[in-house]
Amino acid sequence: MPNTLSADALSVSRRFRPRLLPTFAMLSAVAIFVAAANWQQTRMHEKEALRAQLDAAEHVGAVSLAMLPTTSDWPALRYRPVVAAGHYDARQQILIDNKVHDGHAGYDVVSPLVLADGRNVLVDRGWVAQGPSRASLPDVPPPLGELVVEGRLAVPSAAYVELKANTTTGPVWQNLDPARFAAATGLAVLPVVIEQTGAQAHPDGLTHDWPAPDFGVEKHWIYMMQWYAFAGLAVVFWLVLNFRKPRMPR
Repeated sequence: MPNTLSADALSVSRRFRPRLLPTFAMLSAVAIFVAAANWQQTRMHEKEALRAQLDAAEHVGAVSLAMLPTTSDWPALRYRPVVAAGHYDARQQILIDNKVHDGHAGYDVVSPLVLADGRNVLVDRGWVAQGPSRASLPDVPPPLGELVVEGRLAVPSAAYVELKANTTTGPVWQNLDPARFAAATGLAVLPVVIEQTGAQAHPDGLTHDWPAPDFGVEKHWIYMMQWYAFAGLAVVFWLVLNFRKPRMPR
């Protein structure tokens, strides 16, 4: 006679008997994984909005900085082409360290531009290669006299990491932060930076190659899906581990 189990025997061979501790662990893990996935999703949507803002800015004309009040919604104007008239304050020029172009180390040269209405705005004039040693800084003074600067508006992030303290003393800085520049120099500047593009009118030997930002939308999408997958796996493992054989009476 074949050795088979009846349907009743199969039905009682394993039962879903969830235990308290594994259930609590599963719920905690799912909550953490879903929260992480939702955060990645939020960041993905933010980066998508920035990319759309960049695309839109490439199809509009330049705006005069003189027409924009100090209280403007600057983040909404990010990447917008802009023109500004004024003269440079060469005494307050700084070099932003650790900038790489085509595999070569160098600096971004940043100079404050004094506008006709008395306001000041930082202009990233471009990239210059590092000298034979870090003690030999490049000599790239800004042009003299009244001039018109063309570029695009950038809103520097205040979230950055610095490798050492006292990074706002001397001409070489690790990061570009208009608020810290104002505090260190006493020169009030607008909370934006002009990345100069129309340098052909004022040749200075600097490189004015501003690559499109890497927003990392795809990266956030991948991380989001990974966290949601982890949440699903936690539920699957909980289900498998809680189907147990019933105890047999002695």
